[in-house]
Amino acid sequence: MPQVLEFKLPDLGEGLTEAEIVRWLVEVGDVVAIDQPVVEVETAKAMVEVPCPYGGVVTARFGAEGEELPVGAPLLTVAVGSTAGELSADGAVEAESSGNVLVGYGTGAPAARRRRVRPEAVAGAESVTVPAAEPAPGADAGAVPAAVPGEEQGPVAVISPLVRKLARQHDLDLRQLTGSGPDGLILRSDVESAIRAAASATAESAPVSAVPASASASSPASMVPSAGREVAGERIPLRGVRGAVADKLARSRREIPDATCWVDADATELMAARAAMNGAGGPAAGPKVSVLALLARICTAALARFPELNSTVDLDAREIVRLRDVHLGFAAQTDRGLVVPVVRNAQDCNAESIGAEIGRLTEAARTGKLTPADLSGGTFTLNNYGVFGVDGSTPIINHPEAAMLGVGRIVAKPWVHQGELAVRQVVQLSLTFDHRVCDGGTAGGFLRYVADCVEQPALLLRTL
Repeated sequence: MPQVLEFKLPDLGEGLTEAEIVRWLVEVGDVVAIDQPVVEVETAKAMVEVPCPYGGVVTARFGAEGEELPVGAPLLTVAVGSTAGELSADGAVEAESSGNVLVGYGTGAPAARRRRVRPEAVAGAESVTVPAAEPAPGADAGAVPAAVPGEEQGPVAVISPLVRKLARQHDLDLRQLTGSGPDGLILRSDVESAIRAAASATAESAPVSAVPASASASSPASMVPSAGREVAGERIPLRGVRGAVADKLARSRREIPDATCWVDADATELMAARAAMNGAGGPAAGPKVSVLALLARICTAALARFPELNSTVDLDAREIVRLRDVHLGFAAQTDRGLVVPVVRNAQDCNAESIGAEIGRLTEAARTGKLTPADLSGGTFTLNNYGVFGVDGSTPIINHPEAAMLGVGRIVAKPWVHQGELAVRQVVQLSLTFDHRVCDGGTAGGFLRYVADCVEQPALLLRTL
């Protein structure tokens, strides 16, 4: 007889204690291979696929898509053993467990083809009999009881615990609803429709009272929700990556006394140097170098001259900690919000290797494959908001760092060059810095050096 094992949400590292279920990759009744990804979760750092160390038949899932679970909470149960092994795609008996317990592990073998086990086959055939998992709150194992005020006890066609919670919050009797899902399953949209219908009925039956002229619908006070009154509009939970960014930005504003200085720079020579690098043939040919990679290399040279800006503040010890290595972050906008991947030990890299790492991290950000380690430990951030077509900005420092360099778009402008008016490629640079770690003279010196390197890239030869 197979044994039912419970797989819990593993430790995700980097001090993360919870994760949101984004998408289930398996269903109840599916046959899974050892170390096959079974669920996609989003943490405050990144979105990752969680592999299951057991091979067998999925008998229950815990948690619905959009629900947050703490580390150690049950994810699913799997029936393993000789019976479960007989259900593999090639007929071979699989091992029960890989023994791996951390996100990011895996055997590297391709995942077995998913197969559903028909309920009647599971119930009627001795060779594929799978014992049912012990019922638990939130288990997605078919119809489960839903305790809603005023309803009778018994099974209700509801799987998601979020649906049951939503119904309880609005005193809805799930037995009065008709589910739009498979086999009459009650979905979240069904409950939300019932809530809207109930609210409309309440509004129509409520008496109409006179509204003073001073309290017009356009007044700001009328837009503030009062107790017991809901305001129409979409509510977007601040959780996952977006929630973590919100918390970090708010903390930065609370703790860091920041200041910003900026300067316009003639980037014509920098753009010409980049064109020469990328157009070179023969032995000098190599990967294309981006403008961002050149600016990153300029930043590392500037931080070598002004190490005060590669530091952090230890509030408990009341000390400024100057950091030896430059872990250069760069802001990247994704569908899930703003993320800041980090290029490790950027001070040891040239423009080409920095560019290669930026390319790798950007692709991982775009596909949601950044790991928590890719997003942690930055000491200085480069923010290229010029890609959005804007000239300037006063960015918020990425706590607990001490500074951020902002780069606007590079655009043709009239410029006095060698005593004559000419059309040049001009960029605005801004530096937001923590005034606790340095004064304006240091910040201005850093920014001026960056601008000088942009205008005369040959200055970088001193540091190569």
